[in-house]
Amino acid sequence: MAKRILLAIDGSDISMHAVQETVKLLQGESIQLLIIHVVEVHFMFPGIDYMSLLNLYKKEGILILDNAQKILANQYAISCDTKLIEHNLLQGRIAEVIAKEAKTWGADLIALGTHGRRGFNRLFLGSVAENTVRIARSPVLLVPPQMSA
Repeated sequence: MAKRILLAIDGSDISMHAVQETVKLLQGESIQLLIIHVVEVHFMFPGIDYMSLLNLYKKEGILILDNAQKILANQYAISCDTKLIEHNLLQGRIAEVIAKEAKTWGADLIALGTHGRRGFNRLFLGSVAENTVRIARSPVLLVPPQMSA
């Protein structure tokens, strides 16, 4: 079983579902968990105060990580480390950032939620999850959206 798990979240309901499902699968195991959030910075629009925008994104990212950490502590009595990563388009895709962090940290498993997009949305928006699966050196656990009954 994996001992070092990197969990990438974006703050969506789907990624928070991935947090809960990943922990349920690994409950009772002795694991180290690192939760990351990638702040994507776009430098493409003139007249925008990018430092203010970046600071706003970073604040939001910290809140997302803190929320996940609290859920794990309160609902599952699990402690974890968190990391906020800044990324811009010149550094490649978000999937590359996730795979690189997993390799650097020594992750045995990467976990993330998948939005389950199809058709034109998938073609236009791409898939961080799909790209991560393609380039990661570690196994990747994809958690699909929660289905309503």
